[in-house]
Amino acid sequence: MPTELEELVGFISNPNPQIRALATENLVPYSLSDPAIFKTEELKPIKHLKILLRDDPKIAEHALTMLINLTSDPDVLENVATDDKYINLLLSYIIQTDEKNANLEAMLLANLAKHDSMRNILSRKQTAPEALGSDDLVLNQLMDLFVKGQDGSYNKDADYDYLAYVFADLSKYDDVRKFFITEQDYNKVIPLTKLKVFTEHKSDIRRKGVASTIKNVAFDIDSHPSFMSSEGIDILPYVLLPITGNEEYDVDETMDMLPDLQLLPPDKKRDADTTIIQTHVETLMLLTTTREGRDYMRDVKVYPIIRETHQRVEDAGVKEACDRLVQVLMRDEEGEGEDTEARIKELVEDEDNEIVEV
Repeated sequence: MPTELEELVGFISNPNPQIRALATENLVPYSLSDPAIFKTEELKPIKHLKILLRDDPKIAEHALTMLINLTSDPDVLENVATDDKYINLLLSYIIQTDEKNANLEAMLLANLAKHDSMRNILSRKQTAPEALGSDDLVLNQLMDLFVKGQDGSYNKDADYDYLAYVFADLSKYDDVRKFFITEQDYNKVIPLTKLKVFTEHKSDIRRKGVASTIKNVAFDIDSHPSFMSSEGIDILPYVLLPITGNEEYDVDETMDMLPDLQLLPPDKKRDADTTIIQTHVETLMLLTTTREGRDYMRDVKVYPIIRETHQRVEDAGVKEACDRLVQVLMRDEEGEGEDTEARIKELVEDEDNEIVEV
């Protein structure tokens, strides 16, 4: 005999919208405290929750919230992430300028991006709203949403911050990393250059997701010359600025630093989130994989910035990451040649720089 809670779950598919609204509202807490009630009858309640995306926005809000909570379960994640029809519907809703639940949809996509099936987003296409100014590739549309939609500028009900976590998880795949470093035909822009400007954004969600995306893409060693070039992706200023405070450096050190790192204001503060600082330092470590990368970072005086970060940030993870980077930058490479590169490549790939899942 069904329990009262199981009966309540059954009401989410009731033909009466008022009953559906009451049931979904009251069930939201149970998606955290008692998720098993949504896994009955071969996940039939999950199927009903997915259908509610088309319902009244308030009902859809409750359904999305429950799915966000429930997709922490591997079985539910598998069910939702492999449902192509639902994913297509979700993607078609999130790009609309008047979609009230766009932020919740971004949060759900961030959960779904942890499933391997979501790497097929590279081949997904749909027509973009004219206001978005994108092409028909879904991943480009999400990128443009993230850029144009910050602070409610595209949709007054959304900021799309959680798309940063989508990008971070998708960038663990080689083919998606290639997307991030490839100039797109429709706007002649390299996608990663759209993201780098958010490393000092006020939203810690954006900063964290973007930092992790940059780090993951930096596993593509062939792209490192573009990472370093002012004519290419030019990532170094955007990685160094968040880990830099208002410290004063010797004149000789300062004059050799990148222009964006010189003459910073006295109220300049490094990122308050130590996990973000650690991620950026690990990105710098990845960029030392080649001799050219190490030499360039020495030339632009990355070491003094890492030295000050190590001294001023009281976090074991940050200090350890700084120590490893300093050991590489200060190492005498005379006569070491390719052996040094091989050892450093092994270090960054096997020890301290696992792909990030936010």
